[in-house]
Amino acid sequence: MTDATPEWDPRQYGRFDGERDRAALDLLLRLPAGLNPGEIWDLGCGTGQHAALLQRRHPGARVHGLDTSAAMLGEARQRSEIIDWVQGDIAGWSPARPADLIFSNAALHWLPDHRVLLARLLEALAAGGVLAVQMPMAHGTRHHGLLRAVAGTGPWAGALAAVPRMAALMPNEAYYDVLAREAAGVDIWSTTYLHALTGPDAVLEWMKGTALRPYLSALAGDAPMRGAFVSALGAALCEAFPPRPDGVTLLPFPRLFLVAQR
Repeated sequence: MTDATPEWDPRQYGRFDGERDRAALDLLLRLPAGLNPGEIWDLGCGTGQHAALLQRRHPGARVHGLDTSAAMLGEARQRSEIIDWVQGDIAGWSPARPADLIFSNAALHWLPDHRVLLARLLEALAAGGVLAVQMPMAHGTRHHGLLRAVAGTGPWAGALAAVPRMAALMPNEAYYDVLAREAAGVDIWSTTYLHALTGPDAVLEWMKGTALRPYLSALAGDAPMRGAFVSALGAALCEAFPPRPDGVTLLPFPRLFLVAQR
């Protein structure tokens, strides 16, 4: 069995950039008016499109993009914007100087113990600094439920038993309580996006870019088993999310947003 923490594939992830980008842009729109940050961190920056946008919005700021993936950062470094790209893990991250804005889009849900994590991120802010976070509420979705169910049955179940499952987020009230201890203002909301996906096996292809990666990595040494697992999951997803007559597959996807100003 191979390592169940595979490298990200920028091309696969980027197949649905338009759909994935909507939540990040909605988060940016809710940043406090008048915020003029000098030190910005994008945690889990991926290929860097949002760090680049933040740099263009705040040309006088020093912008840093942090990600664990060398492949994603390789794509980010092709951008023309002057940004400090850093390979590292959010779990061990600590800025050299207090940040005026910590932005994180679809990254923190991979990390455990959000009470400790968010308290630490707030402590990394300068006075008046802002923490802006978006996290998929993926655990309770139908497609993630099917992923867990299919992974737990069939001849691949033993090989996939050790793959870490994505945990559910805390209740919204718990996030408020953590942030309100140190923040002067807290804004929490959720949105369910109805993504109109196109192409064959659209939901399966969506999941290949994110949640399905560790499962595929765990089966990388057994191509027939991997193919059988993908086929079984694809069939379950197609039954649950059938293409419409126009060829579009609709995928409801809820996301949680947190904005806190210290």
